[in-house]
Amino acid sequence: MCGICGFVKNTATTLTDREIIERMNQKLIHRGPDAQDVMLHENLAFGFTRLSIIGLNNGMQPISNEDDSVTLICNGEIFNYVELREELWKKGHAFKTDTDVEVIVHLYEEHGVEFINKLNGQFAFALYDKKRQRLICARDHLGIIPLFYTSVNGHFIFASEIKAILEHPQVSASVDLTGLDQVMTFPGLISPRTMFDNIQSLENGHYLIYDNQGSLSVHEYWDLDYPTLDQMTDGKPESEYIEAMEEVFNTSLKYRLRADVPSAVYLSGGLDSSMIASMVNRNYPDSIKEAFSIDFTDPLYSESYYQKLVASQNNMNLNQKVFQYEDISDRLVKSIYHSECPIKETYNTASLSLSESVRNKNIKVILSGEGADEFFAGYVGYRFDKMRAEKLVSTEACEAEKVLRESLWGDRDFLYERNYLEFDDIKKSLYSDGVNEDFDKINCLKNGFPLNKERVNNRHILHKRAYIDYKLRLVDHLVSDHGDRMGMANSVEVRYPFLDKDLIELSTRIPPDLKLSDFTEKYILRQMGSKYVSREILDREKFHFIAPGSPFLLQQNIEYINDLLSYDLIKKQGYFNPDMIEHLKKKYSQKGYTINAPYENDLLIVVITFGIMLDLFFKKH
Repeated sequence: MCGICGFVKNTATTLTDREIIERMNQKLIHRGPDAQDVMLHENLAFGFTRLSIIGLNNGMQPISNEDDSVTLICNGEIFNYVELREELWKKGHAFKTDTDVEVIVHLYEEHGVEFINKLNGQFAFALYDKKRQRLICARDHLGIIPLFYTSVNGHFIFASEIKAILEHPQVSASVDLTGLDQVMTFPGLISPRTMFDNIQSLENGHYLIYDNQGSLSVHEYWDLDYPTLDQMTDGKPESEYIEAMEEVFNTSLKYRLRADVPSAVYLSGGLDSSMIASMVNRNYPDSIKEAFSIDFTDPLYSESYYQKLVASQNNMNLNQKVFQYEDISDRLVKSIYHSECPIKETYNTASLSLSESVRNKNIKVILSGEGADEFFAGYVGYRFDKMRAEKLVSTEACEAEKVLRESLWGDRDFLYERNYLEFDDIKKSLYSDGVNEDFDKINCLKNGFPLNKERVNNRHILHKRAYIDYKLRLVDHLVSDHGDRMGMANSVEVRYPFLDKDLIELSTRIPPDLKLSDFTEKYILRQMGSKYVSREILDREKFHFIAPGSPFLLQQNIEYINDLLSYDLIKKQGYFNPDMIEHLKKKYSQKGYTINAPYENDLLIVVITFGIMLDLFFKKH
């Protein structure tokens, strides 16, 4: 994993441009502390910061092809590079390095842009074709690696993180209010939206082309595509699906263990991370000896017993970090600096602490269990859908709400998280008069709604929710601002065996009743894992950890939190209603007051973390 940045402009680069790209690169040192370099060519500038994982001695970038007509910088890993390299070598391509990403330049020579679907990995890259004078940028299938860009005054500027883009003198920072509304409404931001006006996030499964005429075009090369109801078949026995899953998942693990440095695993004590640890121990013994976990002093949230159990069963040394709730306020500012967006819960601070532990042990690569819940029916919403279908709970809503659901999901009876019309009223009560004047323009339900309804229309209800979870929760929140950014803040690369593209594509063909069997979530995963994972783990109910939110912070009477929520500052900033913020402060500050997450909204945590964002990114611009 690394950091990349660069720009193309309509005139030749100068010494000043070298200073600019070096400043941009400096903002990404945490992503690549091992080495840094910049390159200027005609009207192009590339910056690269390296975290050395594969090809330790000769893997520095930029990397070019044999005649230097194609030049690449890439952030991430191409896991199937061994197989691709062999294929390219047989076709006569010569390799200069031992690194994985060099296959990209040769695949481009062979196949053009269409080569991207041959990659199995987590990546964001920028490739410059000198002959065609065009820049190609791409983000991986599942959006594990972020890539941001803007086009302004004849300059195309990109980077792994927005803070690097802000170093370019052509860029000024202003708040995207629809981005703020997305964070208020959904689990987090959704590409291509960011919190910065005129700075976009390249969507997962997309690439862009910027040519020497200043033309920018964005293209989709991959998306999750569930079968329509009339395409669904169920002719195979359960055992056949389990065998196919086990084979693909085992290959996913093999790929993600490819590294020239030690790897480790995160252990939560739940099914998904336990399955990774158990299958690695069984099938790739001695490849991982260290496990890392977060534990909490509050016995209500502690999973210490199960973490120790799994580590012991798989001959792994458990590095257990006890996270004090007081640590939340100490790490909150840093977590926002790296996520570059407000957050709806404080768990990012625990993830930040966890990656600190990994790095302190001099480990750069960690395996994590995210992704199984979205693709194998692991959330409570999947059970609620089944209960509604069986008339066990009500599906009633007002006509206007049903019309809105139809416009969003193509389904009048589909409930995703909340009734959004009711929540519009809550948001309006929080927003200032000035913001509410433009509410219809900034409302994320109406302004560029980021979901392709064609991918959910005429699909099984479980597949509908899975696609929506993948687009609205997983990509930009769980594996980008939560996973990539909290890991890379401490120069740790997080890899996700459940987010292998071949495994995800296989999951679309597995019948829904093998994912949610009666009311057992992730049924087929449990069956696959039954010969690897102990019954004590397999039979556990899903454990939801909810980090303490703004009521806890307010009740600690923390000075900088109080300052961020002060009446005068809220009024001066002009984004929120200071009277409503005062009302919520009094309510949340009452001793013993808690929020029943995830069923209630922590309204003030967004206000607090948005205030941190304003201080970090918008004051000086």
